[in-house]
Amino acid sequence: MPLLLLPLIVLVLFAAWLVLLPVSLWARYSSGRARRRAQGWFLRGNAWLLAVSLPIFVVSSWAATHWMADALRDAGWGLLFGAGVGVLGVSLTRFERDAKGWTYTPNRWVVLGLTAIVAARVFAGLWMAWRHLSGDASGAFAGWLDAGAWTGIAGVFLGYALAYTWGVLARLSRIA
Repeated sequence: MPLLLLPLIVLVLFAAWLVLLPVSLWARYSSGRARRRAQGWFLRGNAWLLAVSLPIFVVSSWAATHWMADALRDAGWGLLFGAGVGVLGVSLTRFERDAKGWTYTPNRWVVLGLTAIVAARVFAGLWMAWRHLSGDASGAFAGWLDAGAWTGIAGVFLGYALAYTWGVLARLSRIA
C-alpha cells in the first residue's frame, strides 16, 4: 500500500516546489540587493575562494567537452559576460560609511537581471524536460540549450562573483 502512494508523494512534492519557486526567487532577489557590512577578512576570503574555483570550473568545462562539444567555449563566453556584469555592478554599487565602518548596497537592477537569469534557467530546464517527456526534442532553442549552454550560465555567475568581489575589495581599499 505505501508503495502505491509513492507517485502521489512525488507529485505533491513537485507541486509544492512549483508553488514555492516564486517565493525562493523573491528571497534570492531580496537578499541580493540587501545592504551589507564590508568586512575585509570576509571579502578577501571570498575573493580567494572564488579565484580557486575558477580553474576548477574551467577544467570541469574542458572535461565536459567530451559530452557537450561547446561546453568550454560557452563557459568562456559566460565568464566574460559575467565579469562585465560584475564590473558594471561594482560601478553601480552604493558605498556608505557609518559609525561601524563601510557598508555597500548592490544595484537592484543588476541583481534583478541575475535573478531573471536564474528564473530563465529553471524554466528552460522545465521546458526541456517537458519536451523530452513528450517525445519532441526538436525546437527553436533545443540545440542551443543542449550544446553546453548550461556551463555558460554557470560561467556568468562565477564571472560576476569574481569581478564583483574583487571590484568591491579594490574600491574599498581605494576609499578607505
